[in-house]
Amino acid sequence: MEMITEASHVARHEAARAATAAGAQATAAGPHGGEFLTFRLGEEEYGIDILRVQEIRSYEPPTRIANAPSFIKGVVNLRGVIVPIIDLRVKLGCETIEYNTFTVVVVLNVRGRVVGAVVDSVSDVLALTSADVKTAPELNSAVDASFITGIGTIKNGDVERMLILMDIEALMSSEDMGLISTH
Repeated sequence: MEMITEASHVARHEAARAATAAGAQATAAGPHGGEFLTFRLGEEEYGIDILRVQEIRSYEPPTRIANAPSFIKGVVNLRGVIVPIIDLRVKLGCETIEYNTFTVVVVLNVRGRVVGAVVDSVSDVLALTSADVKTAPELNSAVDASFITGIGTIKNGDVERMLILMDIEALMSSEDMGLISTH
């Protein structure tokens, strides 16, 4: 068991290091292509613009806020900055699970505001071209598709995987979040 825990910490630190390096070198992602931090929520893999990622941290239970919506887990003090922590599973209507050693908080900088997003695990930093990205289909589902900017396809030999590309700035700035002023 200790080996699995150690492996998860190594993977988390490698992804954080890659995210930092890619963020420093990345150019602004266009409407389709760019560099994306990938993470998992259940069986699905998502990607967000690497330029929004400030850091990746281990999950620590935040301080709860009375009467906050269920997707706001609370706040943490991150080097003197009070950071709201959003559980993306709850926000996106995914099945809830117990947090484990792979659960991390992706610390984002959105419109000058620092926000944390709880995800099941971080996977990788990927560069996608516009040819790798297709328009997201319109669906009647529990997930608000207005925050999905496209579907990325990543080929590794004969294996192809799908990546749901998310406009994390629009999601975190949405009115129901109440976190970031749109003015």
